Amino acid sequence: MKTVLTIAGSDSSGGAGVQADIKTFTALGVYGMSVLTALTAQNTCGVFAIQNIEAGFVREQLDAVFCDIRPDAVKIGMTGSAPVVETIAERLRFYRAERIVVDPVMVSTSGSRLLEKSAVAALQEKLFPLATLITPNIPETEVLSGLPVSSKTEMEQAARKIYDAAGCSVLVKGGHRDSDSCDYLFTGEKGVWFESERIANPNTHGTGCTLSSAICAYLALGCNLEDAIRRAKAYITGALRAMLNLGKGSGPLNHMWNIYQNGEQHEQQ
Repeated sequence: MKTVLTIAGSDSSGGAGVQADIKTFTALGVYGMSVLTALTAQNTCGVFAIQNIEAGFVREQLDAVFCDIRPDAVKIGMTGSAPVVETIAERLRFYRAERIVVDPVMVSTSGSRLLEKSAVAALQEKLFPLATLITPNIPETEVLSGLPVSSKTEMEQAARKIYDAAGCSVLVKGGHRDSDSCDYLFTGEKGVWFESERIANPNTHGTGCTLSSAICAYLALGCNLEDAIRRAKAYITGALRAMLNLGKGSGPLNHMWNIYQNGEQHEQQ
């Protein structure tokens, strides 16, 4: 079985972060492992408290994983602080990790800051050069590129600027656009648009975590980058179309929609 590691923060409500990643890995048939970078007290209405894990313990977790079950791919989500970013980068270089997907989580769906401002530079300088792919949403793309982003042309320009600085492929996610959910990939050699329908579902908690985890799972399974993105988008579209409705705010996705027929769990006979 292929193995995938998520390095990210926890979500006590189970819709995003490490919990969403592990669910996604399981649904797509890979073995999931985790390194926690932060603990959050959150639910579908917001993030109420954050406790960052100190860098030394993040290192201990990484060593424990890589010394026993080597990951075929690595997804990085919420990192929290600059020392943690630097520790992750150093350990991934040491172990020569492959197929690294970085989701530069800066702000939660509810608007809470999840990355210290001082850590943004570390993310760009230390982690991005190690990545196979980075997957910023539009607000994150604006921060990383320094450009305003609303139109498709601006998404292309920003992706190219981030690529020039980071040297890795960039997938600008268009989920914040009102008209569609199209994403743009720039690999340095070419740009590719991934067109998809916009699902009228207000419950989008954890969509970014889930997409990057799905891409990572498909890379571990041997897909090339474009195919991994295409398959991951189909998976998340199905999860949104399943119309799970939990919580009082922006609820989670049904990560197991492809396992349970019609999106419903059936009791074992």
